Parts: sequence; structure tokens; C-alpha cells
Amino acid sequence: MCVVALGWQAHPRWRLIVAGNRDEFHERPSAAISRWGDVPGVIAGRDLRSGGTWMGVSEAGRFVVVTNVRTGLDPNPALQSRGALVTGLLAGDDPQAVATPDALARFNPFSLISIGAGAAWHLSNHPAPIGRVVPSGIHALSNGAIGQSWPRKDRLEAALAHWLAGDAIDPQTLFPLLMDEAAGPEEDGGAPIFIRDGHYGTRCSTVLAVGADGQGQIIERRFGPEGMMLGETALRFSWGEVKA
Repeated sequence: MCVVALGWQAHPRWRLIVAGNRDEFHERPSAAISRWGDVPGVIAGRDLRSGGTWMGVSEAGRFVVVTNVRTGLDPNPALQSRGALVTGLLAGDDPQAVATPDALARFNPFSLISIGAGAAWHLSNHPAPIGRVVPSGIHALSNGAIGQSWPRKDRLEAALAHWLAGDAIDPQTLFPLLMDEAAGPEEDGGAPIFIRDGHYGTRCSTVLAVGADGQGQIIERRFGPEGMMLGETALRFSWGEVKA
């Protein structure tokens, strides 16, 4: 499970503001956010089993985040990694070209937001293939189908809206929103926004902010079993400038 909320052109100070938790098995190996040497301009964490990522930003002015969609079935190992889809979009793949039924069917069920060239796209392949432009505003993804209410997603989306309605100055003040451990209702599996567990839980909390001037920062806090803090990485970048 993962949960993320973002404000896209929703505040005069911030072109983009993102707060999200990646939930995964603690035994699955992953690398901290960094500048990728093999994909110039990309800053992201990396899943060391499949090689992709769940969220990342490119200094060419792109941002992508993906979540899996729960269907009650196990993932099909013969399908491509959803993380590879994120990597391709960060590297410059056209969301409109990806948003064809045949292309979307190559992946296990997912929901994704891709931002680039001044536009935001929502792609998904469950319950039906879809590719649509996302309007300016506050949006959130979790593990439900498109348009489905998902309590932890709804709580984080409301919390981000409240933050943007306040002073909205310091993006680091978004981290307490991601540490919310209040249990949700049963239809959400009782999952809080931050999952503290020894086997499966929140592996990292990420805050990303791009100002109106294109200057940005991404901060990742990493956690081990039972929510043990493992480290923090913060990187600055500039949208529109690719560094080889």
C-alpha cells in the first residue's frame, strides 16, 4: 500500500507540492533518493529488486508517482514492473502514448499521476484503461480504483488542503501529516497513514516542493521495522535544467 497527496498549481507559492508514504515489505531492498547516473536529471529512490521507482522528479520539469490498485488477486509476475513505467515517464516518455489500452495492459493494476510540459496526467488500467488530463488542484492516490473513496487517502488529501490553506511556507512541516498513526475504518483495513510494523510498513516518507520560480527540493525520511528511523536525504533541484 502507498498513499500520496499533491497540490498541482494549487497555491501561488508552490507550482507543485507532494507528501506521500511508500509502504512495502521491509525485506525488499531499495536505495535512497539520489541523482541517477544512468538517467540524467532524474532524482528518485530505486527498488533494487526490479530497478524502478515509485516516485521521482526530473530536472527537465517532470514528476511521476504510482500506486498499485488492490484487486484481491496476486500480481502477475509475467507483467512489466510498474516502477519501470515511472522511470520511462521521468525519462521523457509521452503520457499520451502510454495511455493506450495495449500499453496499459502490460502492467499489473496501477494508478499514476505524471506531470510534464506544464500538464498533469492521470493514468490507470483498472477497472478500465484511462488516460486523462488532471486539472489544477489537490489530488490524492492510494490503492483504490479511480474515484473510489479510500479513508487514509481522503485524510491525507484533507490534511494537505488544510496545510495549503494556512501559511504553507515550510514543506518540512508536512512530515507530521505523514506520521499520522490513527487507525482507519475497517473498509480500509484499519490502516493509518503511517504503518508501523515489523514485517510490512511505511518504508519512507517523501516531501517534494517546487516553487513558482522552478526551484525545488525533495526530502526523504526512511524507516525500518517498527518505524525505526534509518536516515534522511534532502536534495535541491531546478526544473527545466538537466544536469548530465
